Amino acid sequence: MKALIHENVALALLTTFGIGGPARYFIDAPDEQTVLEAIHGAKEKDLPIFVLGGGSNLLVADAGFPGLVVRIGIRGVEWASANGKTIVDAGAGEEWDRLVASSVERNLSGIECLSGIPGSVGGTPVQNVGAYGQEISEVLVSVRAYDRSADRIVELSHDECGFTYRTSVFNTTAKDRYAVLHVIYALTNNGNPAIRYPELQREFEGKTANPTLAEVRDAVRRIRGRKAMLLVEGDPDCRSAGSFFKNPMVTEEKFADLQSIAGPNVPRYPASGGKVKTAAAWLIEHAGFSKGYSVGPVGLSTKHTLALVNKGGATAADVVRLARQIRSGVRDRFGIELVPEPVLLGFENGSGGL
Repeated sequence: MKALIHENVALALLTTFGIGGPARYFIDAPDEQTVLEAIHGAKEKDLPIFVLGGGSNLLVADAGFPGLVVRIGIRGVEWASANGKTIVDAGAGEEWDRLVASSVERNLSGIECLSGIPGSVGGTPVQNVGAYGQEISEVLVSVRAYDRSADRIVELSHDECGFTYRTSVFNTTAKDRYAVLHVIYALTNNGNPAIRYPELQREFEGKTANPTLAEVRDAVRRIRGRKAMLLVEGDPDCRSAGSFFKNPMVTEEKFADLQSIAGPNVPRYPASGGKVKTAAAWLIEHAGFSKGYSVGPVGLSTKHTLALVNKGGATAADVVRLARQIRSGVRDRFGIELVPEPVLLGFENGSGGL
């Protein structure tokens, strides 16, 4: 293997949680060739492989990871016009929020509501990243990836990515099969910003002029900042993996059952497939876990009940313990099973006991 391999690298320093043990082997991959060399080398040695992006949606086990961690750092962004759209080809290692800022500066709409989300471009199709009324699936054209099963680089179309709410083939049916190298998006030239989400709409109440893309981006970042969902140096509420639980998607019948338990004010949002989306944060708070609720060195953010925070010196076991307590509380109170959103690395069966 030509690329430089490091041993026993502390993964905690590479995550926003600041938690976790070391990677037995670690390599930085600034280009496609290095990615392929690294994965081939690991396969020859029969080592498990994990592809690391920005580390913003990740909880690493205290024991670390016994295989090879490949951090993809492929950079570069290309912009090309086509039929009223701008096709954006971005390397998986590009910082996501920087790409959003560049798009807004170019007056391109489609991802302005995804401002302030930490992490890299390569992670956006994996989780079908979404916020404040927008999802990556609305603008993604294709993904260039290394197919570890077929041992070749492939181009996956939008449909082949299999997007649903916060999921794709990359984290479900084809988990661990693909290493994302480039992502291609189609953004709208001089398009209007998306102001679909009630919380975002309230930011512009009383204003007569239509907000610009830049104003919507600023508003989204303000909202995220108020919830500690914006990485701010020195803010202890930011030592998290963002939203720890997905918003539940339930049937109409299940939602009616939920209303019978919790009353008519349960949050309700439209969802595909005849489902209803409700708010995990609301369920957590009404199950008795308020902002700032803590168990030792880990707790809920003082600004938002969806973020589990490392208050200082927390271990992965501490996080799992609190997450399990919250899931149990919501299940017992409302009969709703919360699903964790972060990737759990180095845990037995990939579940961490959750």
